Amino acid sequence: MLALVGFVGLSLLAGAVGGSLIAHSLHGWYGSLTAPPGTPPNWAIGLVWSGLYVMMGLAAWLVWRRTGVGRSLRLWGWQLGVNALWTPAFFGLHSPPLALAVVLVLLGLIAVTVRAFQRIQPVAAWLMLPYLAWTAFATYLTIGFWWLNPI
Repeated sequence: MLALVGFVGLSLLAGAVGGSLIAHSLHGWYGSLTAPPGTPPNWAIGLVWSGLYVMMGLAAWLVWRRTGVGRSLRLWGWQLGVNALWTPAFFGLHSPPLALAVVLVLLGLIAVTVRAFQRIQPVAAWLMLPYLAWTAFATYLTIGFWWLNPI
């Protein structure tokens, strides 16, 4: 049970890394941007990500229970690290182009992680699919912010 708390906690920590950047930028730089169609309200984004981080942690824990630390969990760790880079790129550096590069790498890493998880624990792969879908949506939003707010 402690390992489950650890995996979920690590996932949530990755999301919290950029929390202060987001809070600072919402009423400043980000608030001045033209948003692409379909941009969710700020409060919804935090709720969705919180749920996704919990599911990501649960997925990693399920895989860890089957195999221990191995290639699939290293992939999970890499995608989690890249995930933590998007917020500083977008909100900290105010750089949608850099954020787009980060999120494209992230999409690839999530897809490879889902595939690796599928071979070990199909439920874990299913738990990662909403994250993959939301990250694809975040990619659309990142492109939209860049397109509508040329630098």
